[in-house]
Amino acid sequence: MKLSNRSAHFSQSLIRSMSIACKAQNGINMAQGICDLEVPAVVLEGAKKAMDKGTNIYTPTEGLTPLRQAIASKMKNFYNLSVDPQNEILVSDGATGAFYTACLALLNPEDEVIMFEPYYGYHKATLESVGAVPTYVRLEAPEWKLQEDALNLVLTDKTKAILICNPANPSGKVFSKAELEMIGAFATKHDLVVFSDEMYEHFIYDNLTHIPALSIPTLKERTVLISGFSKVFSVTGWRLGYAIAPEPIISAMAHFNDLIYVCAPAPLQMGVAEGLKRLQQDYYKTLKQTHQEKRDLFCQALQQYGLSPSIPQGAYYVMTDINHLIGADSKEKVIYLLEKTGIAAVPGSAFYHDDTGDQLCRFCYSKPINDLKEAIKGLSKL
Repeated sequence: MKLSNRSAHFSQSLIRSMSIACKAQNGINMAQGICDLEVPAVVLEGAKKAMDKGTNIYTPTEGLTPLRQAIASKMKNFYNLSVDPQNEILVSDGATGAFYTACLALLNPEDEVIMFEPYYGYHKATLESVGAVPTYVRLEAPEWKLQEDALNLVLTDKTKAILICNPANPSGKVFSKAELEMIGAFATKHDLVVFSDEMYEHFIYDNLTHIPALSIPTLKERTVLISGFSKVFSVTGWRLGYAIAPEPIISAMAHFNDLIYVCAPAPLQMGVAEGLKRLQQDYYKTLKQTHQEKRDLFCQALQQYGLSPSIPQGAYYVMTDINHLIGADSKEKVIYLLEKTGIAAVPGSAFYHDDTGDQLCRFCYSKPINDLKEAIKGLSKL
């Protein structure tokens, strides 16, 4: 049987392929952002209680009301932002699902979307799956600063949107208020949609503050904010994410969400709703502090053993120069790294549209501390 023309343009992601290679070698998987840490007890208990009470059937495609209310309360408590839980929030099957439905609702084939490079590969693939065309603004290590001129250079009459990942996967960049205001002014001037993936909003270091795109006046009415619970509650397998946007956008997204996913898993929605309602600020402070300590420990080891990391400001990934490792490109270099140290990383080529990433790789350091220490021992073999 002949596959569709679309199928020819997509292949297994390098993140997943390196995870498979790691498993085959029984290595330490620092390639995939699995976040294999302990799930908060209140989240597990909330899901189990919902199952026991019979919350096991279809939900509204927009998500269960208690979860949407909890998301709105969280936005108010953390950022003093008012969101209508009934009309401005959609719960989907992961942040990936939220982004996909947003693309279907807002983009036409051949619309161009500005991405900041290095980018998250699934963002690029999702855009291409709906026929949109990514264009690229290069941010340079180690500061990853945005220059306004760079936006003007890629603007065309087909540009429809800008995609932000803040804090960024893979670079760990945290966008400043000035940068977000720059994007807001640019988007307003050229009437662009802004997709803002804020999945790692609670992973931010060095006394920096997360600034939601919705808090910028010029972005509020043209932004689809995307986030989720996979990372903050360590439930990547639950596939729960959400979008916040103006009511007409959420309404259109809901039609596609119903068509593709029907609804997010019912009892799991109640589990994360309990997490949002019952976990106090101390939980998020500890999450941030623990990951900053892991960042510092692992980045120091990378430097000690001859690799050059760009110290991330947020998220839990670190882009690292691996120029001196054996291999013709980043794919060969990370295979050498896996065989030599037992550590799986993602080739830098996964995050660039050209060969810029061929001397780089990405590590995920959100690991149990014993696994992280074991990885550092592996680095010593270099």
